[in-house]
Amino acid sequence: MAVGLVILAVVVADLGTAIVLGAAAALVFFVAGLEKRYCAIVGALAMVGLVFFIFSKTYRLARVVMFFDPQFKIIEKFDKQGTIKTRLQDSLVTRDTNYQLEQSKIAVGDGGLWGLGFMGGRQKLLYLPEAHKDFIYAVAGEELGMIGSVGLLLGFSVIFWRGIRATLRINDDFGRYLALGLTVVVVVQGFMHMSVVLGMMPTKGIPLPMISYGGSSLVSTLASLGMLMNVSEHAG
Repeated sequence: MAVGLVILAVVVADLGTAIVLGAAAALVFFVAGLEKRYCAIVGALAMVGLVFFIFSKTYRLARVVMFFDPQFKIIEKFDKQGTIKTRLQDSLVTRDTNYQLEQSKIAVGDGGLWGLGFMGGRQKLLYLPEAHKDFIYAVAGEELGMIGSVGLLLGFSVIFWRGIRATLRINDDFGRYLALGLTVVVVVQGFMHMSVVLGMMPTKGIPLPMISYGGSSLVSTLASLGMLMNVSEHAG
């Protein structure tokens, strides 16, 4: 109940962060041995809640629809009057909700194998919105190239590996659940950011841990990694 209340408080303003917290909590409860029927009930409620909160904000629905159906070809098959299309477009600041994704792909593609050099990126100069936060991975791809992008991916993969290793090797139940939860929070957030930048999921504003601008995000991430390292040290 406590986790549910926290997620409800967060989801009003930030759906992406709520998904990260929900995924971490769900995985910890599942590993802790929660009965499968309860897991199924909570999972069903989570899916209903996800759909509800997507539909509660028209701009969220527009992002999802335009990600899967950018030309509204599927929508037009049953919306002959164009009511849905008009409502979705009116809810957006810009009519093209894929603008950020297109500029992000241009940045990643422009970087090539080796990149344009540190601080040499061009897309962040008034082309790519939120380049210092929600699309920082695209800037890294343009300036550091595929080598730098893969390097960041491998960095988060190492965190995932060490976190899961600590989870499996620690004898203390509290340490096990703590390591698992912290690993999921950091790694899922990072992979979601990368997926958005590369067009693998609908646009969602979520920072890249330790890379995106933001002091509070950096402090909380470093604190999480510190606790994770402590568990890993005791795990051996």
